[in-house]
Amino acid sequence: MVASAVPRRGDVFLVSLEPTLGTEIRKTRPCLVISPDELNQHLRTVIVAPMTTGGHRYPFRVACRFQKRDGFVVLDQVRTVDSQRLVRRLGRVSSTALSSSLRILQEMFAK
Repeated sequence: MVASAVPRRGDVFLVSLEPTLGTEIRKTRPCLVISPDELNQHLRTVIVAPMTTGGHRYPFRVACRFQKRDGFVVLDQVRTVDSQRLVRRLGRVSSTALSSSLRILQEMFAK
């Protein structure tokens, strides 16, 4: 795990997603922390959404710019990972990207 840093909602961490099965997003890649801060402070797991610079625009993928690269937050691949999978903190997404991601998740799970 990253030092003893507590991940915060909106942070982007490099996360080791291996091993995977089937069509799950692979590799070590940036992921947006979407779990609430209260959970992140008390549990050893973190809910993340992988980020990618490839793929297609879908209603459940949020377009965003992070570290001078355009890409997507892939909300159809949300995962809960142990904090040991967090390699290092890369920064934070914009407040617009975070609020859009949370709104789309709410829509996805409310239907």
